[in-house]
Formats: sequence, structure tokens, C-alpha cells
Amino acid sequence: MKSRKVGVWLIGALGSISSMVVAGAAALRRGLAAPTGMVSVLEPFGRLDLAGVDRLVFGGCDIRAGSLRDEAWAFAEKTGALDQRILQQVEEDLLETDRHVGVGTVRNCGDAIRRMASSVDSPRVSVWEEIVRIAEQLRSFKRKTGADIVVVVNLASTEPPLAIDERHLEPDALERSIERNESEAVRASTIYAYAAIREGCPYVNFTPSNGALPPALVRMAEARGVPVMGNDGKTGETLVKSALAPLFVCRNLEVLSWEGFNILGNMDGAVLENSANRESKIKTKDGVLSRILGYTPHSRVRIDYVPSLDDQKTAWDFVHFRGFLGTKMTVQFIWQGYDSLLAAPLVIDLVRFAEFAARNGESGLMPHLASYFKEPLGVDEYRLQQQFEMLLDYARAFSGRKGLDGPSRKSATGVN
Repeated sequence: MKSRKVGVWLIGALGSISSMVVAGAAALRRGLAAPTGMVSVLEPFGRLDLAGVDRLVFGGCDIRAGSLRDEAWAFAEKTGALDQRILQQVEEDLLETDRHVGVGTVRNCGDAIRRMASSVDSPRVSVWEEIVRIAEQLRSFKRKTGADIVVVVNLASTEPPLAIDERHLEPDALERSIERNESEAVRASTIYAYAAIREGCPYVNFTPSNGALPPALVRMAEARGVPVMGNDGKTGETLVKSALAPLFVCRNLEVLSWEGFNILGNMDGAVLENSANRESKIKTKDGVLSRILGYTPHSRVRIDYVPSLDDQKTAWDFVHFRGFLGTKMTVQFIWQGYDSLLAAPLVIDLVRFAEFAARNGESGLMPHLASYFKEPLGVDEYRLQQQFEMLLDYARAFSGRKGLDGPSRKSATGVN
């Protein structure tokens, strides 16, 4: 219901995406911007009685010292992508969020992330003690803001992949490894997710970090009645891939190779310069094609850091395919955008859908949110239109009207 106050706890709260989520929600609340880029304002989703954007309160944690307000202003000044008059009018909201930002953890995040941290966890602190500390932050945030529920969203930098073994398959096994302080069995993302699920907070992993939701934590969420979903928000190149690749299937054209070249700035780009962290990102970006096409063409995704781009990212994709009588042809596209401004409206969507799922007694994975992720957990469907139909079907089922039409922009006022 729209009157419920929903706490939103952002991991990586001082990052560019978080700053645009908070500033964007405040701008919507004050009528300073339209909800362009948000799916949850379209019909039939407006009939779900999703939490109003004006009912969201923000906080979170970060490994760096600083200010969300300063990050938002730095974003606007460096990129020129945001009207600074909006920031002037939402400054109070940014400062209020700053009051609810605590210290995160860098456990097993890799050197690229550890170097950014203002302080490093003591090696004497156990995994369980870190979980307890994060859980207390969540309880404190909920208590101070008077939130009815807290939704946790992981927007932190990409971690190196976690090697999944038998400790990550069942809740009991993971709990035993934590009790024994087997630090190598977790990443920071595991700690955040464990704490969130333990506190009954719906959890969304918008990052490629696979340590966030191993099978054991998904099963724990199911058992505790907590909705969870991930991995890796789909905002740019992979979004286009998931829409374009079905074209070749529908026309029986053979994709010979699909090469992607990505350049980006900002802190995420800097972290992805490290090969260990980049491996996680490439895995989620490169897995879409074979799942849609049914075979594996030659495909390579390259990601390079270009500091001068700041928050901009550019992807150039070259598709080489074979048609009738063996003729070879090509498709090329360029995707350019501001990473944080593409992601922010999706994060607000996911918070609204996750809160709705919790309010309606759902638990475990939320497969209807597949269209938001590069590697949606528990979902075999990777075609964008079919993924979106899953979300439409979900809304239709709750509305009790199976014959609802597709989305309409007429519901844009539904964010209030």
C-alpha cells in the first residue's frame, strides 16, 4: 500500500548510482522530473498498489569516507548530464540520506576495491562479527527512519568471482563455514546478503558478484520468507543484445561472431581494470548469446577504462552473420549512455517490486524480474521480450485480469 514507509539501504551508498537513485527519487517526489526510464509506472503495473516513491527513505553503507551530497554534485559538474537546479532543490534529501550511511566491509573484495577503502577491517574480526555489525546497521536504520520494511540493494563495485563449492549449496553448510570463520568461503557481498536475509529484508543484487546469492542463501531466503533476486543489472550493451539476438533466430540467420568493445569511466571502470574483478563482469555479459541462439558463436567482450569518460559508457558491437546461399553480412551498433542515469530508475523499480513481493508473502527468487538482469537467477529465458512478458504476466495474475493490454505511459502519475 502506498502509505507504507519503505527503507532503502544501498550498499555502495556513496557511489554515482546511489547518488542518482536518491536524487532521482527526491526529484520525482517534488515533481521536478518525469519517471522516464521507470517500468513500474506503466500499466498494468500501476494496478499493483506498489509503494509510492514519496514513501521511500534512503540510507546504506560504503567502504569510502565522503558524502552522498558531494558525490551527486561531482557527478553533475563532471558530466554535465544533470540540471544542477534539480540538485539545489533536493539537497535536503541528499543530506538526510548522508545521516544514515554507515561503514561497509571489504572482506575478500580484491585489491582493486580494497585500495579504495578509507579503512580496512581488522583481520581479528570474524565473518560472523561482520554479519552481526551489518545486521545492526539495518536494524538501526529501520528504527531511526520508522520504516515498515527495509529493502537492501547491492550497488557496490564488482568483486572477483567466488568459487562455489559444497559450502554454498545448503544453508546449514554455509552457516557451519561461517561459524568456523572460513573467510575464503565468503565475499563482502555474501556478508551483506546474509545479514539482509537474517533481518527479513528483501535483497536485490544489482552487481555481477556471484558471492551475493549462492544457492545456500537463496534457500535460506525461501525458508525465512524473504524475496531476493539478481544478478547484474541490465542497462546497456547486454540489454540491446537480449533484444537483438532473437532477430537472428526468428529469421534463421546464423551468427558467426559477435564482438563487443566497451569503454567506460567512473569508479566501476577503474575497478574493472583489474582482471580478477573484470572476470565477473564479462561472465554475465557474455553468457546471454548462447542461451538465446542455442549455439555458441565466436564472441568476445572487452572492457577498457577511460578515465576522461567519467560516468559515460560506450559499447560498439560488431555482428557477423551468414544468410542465404552462404552470404556473409554484418550489423553494427553503438550504445552510449550515462551508466548511473540508466541504472537509477531500474533500482527504484526493483525496490518497489521487492517491497510488493514481501508484502504479499513471496519468498526466494523473484523470476518475474528477469528483464532487469544480465544473469537472472532461476531463469532460463534470456530474450528481452519474453522476459518482459513474465513481468506482465505477474502483474496480470495479481490484478485478476488475464486480458490486460501491454504497457501504457498513461500511468506516469502513479509514482506518487
